[in-house]
Amino acid sequence: MKKPDGFHLLASLGELHPAQWDDLLRATDPAAAPCLRHAYLHALEREHCVGGRSGWTPAHASLWRNGELVAAMPLYLKAHSYGEYVFDWAWAEAYQRHGLDYYPKWLAAVPFTPIPGARLLGPDPDDRRQLLEAVLARVRDSGLSSFHLLFPNAQDAAILADAGLMMREGVQFHWQNGVAGRLEGDSDAPLHLWPDFDAFLASLNHDKRKKIRQERRRAAAHGLNLRWLDGHAASAAEWDFFHHCYALTYALHRSTPYLGASFFHRLAARMPDAVRLLLAEREGAPVAAAFFLCDKEALYGRYWGAIEPLPFLHFELCYYQAIEYCIAQGLRRFEGGAQGEHKLSRGLLPVRTQSAHWIADPRFRNAVDDYLARERNGIGFYLDELAERSPFRRDLTPA
Repeated sequence: MKKPDGFHLLASLGELHPAQWDDLLRATDPAAAPCLRHAYLHALEREHCVGGRSGWTPAHASLWRNGELVAAMPLYLKAHSYGEYVFDWAWAEAYQRHGLDYYPKWLAAVPFTPIPGARLLGPDPDDRRQLLEAVLARVRDSGLSSFHLLFPNAQDAAILADAGLMMREGVQFHWQNGVAGRLEGDSDAPLHLWPDFDAFLASLNHDKRKKIRQERRRAAAHGLNLRWLDGHAASAAEWDFFHHCYALTYALHRSTPYLGASFFHRLAARMPDAVRLLLAEREGAPVAAAFFLCDKEALYGRYWGAIEPLPFLHFELCYYQAIEYCIAQGLRRFEGGAQGEHKLSRGLLPVRTQSAHWIADPRFRNAVDDYLARERNGIGFYLDELAERSPFRRDLTPA
């Protein structure tokens, strides 16, 4: 499908052939996470996870030249701040206290997914800048409160900062294969992939090794059989069981799941090589499950649940099995999702994340800018503190 030359908002990714979006994505970042593919984002629309009354209205940005798509951005109008993992509730409350409407707002993000990556898609940096300029012009003309772009990669963050957006920092915890105590910023240190989980354990300090072994013994005592499946191997019944577990996890937190069972069925059918399901079974009957995305570089932890309380099973399925899988498959990275300082003691190291923000009202824009400057200082101190608490052996940690 083609559009006239210039800037256009798309009410659905269904307006594009999958290859138009995916070719642009590959040209931008060949290692882009699966959640940025057309099949993933369109599945959210087709299975009504976004759109309708969800509070996520698709308005994807696109730039066309000579009848070809040259740049794009996943973009939504948001009626709330759920499912974003970058929290602006206080900003919304401040707006509302002054009689102003914070919602709807503009949001460039992958819904319900805190995986960093490209958000401005296009192989030419000038096209990406032109797309961003067109989006910001539309945002200003809309009269809405704000524009937010979440979890950009470093290249996008530079373009966003140059465009005058306010940059916000956050922290996630990622496991890196063979990191051997390498901390954030030490990317030039030698990297040798671990041959097995024991080699990874050997790189940790004594207390962390002991704790992980104890937790794995407690999880193994449940006597469960664990099976890794991809979209080709997992049955419809197994996906339904996982969704039941996923919904139970939300119910335990008195919340409603964002994703329906049909979404996972569609992903398995459309992206079978990019999904992983880890089942825990007792005598052939499933009792717990975890869902991951996967590509040639990384495993991305997303959701889990169990139908009965089994101590330490969460750590086993969501962290230790994920690490073992990465080692066995030669994957470089495991991203454990948003937040979670407890991940540090399990070998996941802090990684700085970013988001970009534009606020329409100059009074609030100045207040938010001041707040973000102070928050960035706090993030710096926090990362220094985490570095001092590295789980790796001191003789493996660079000075």
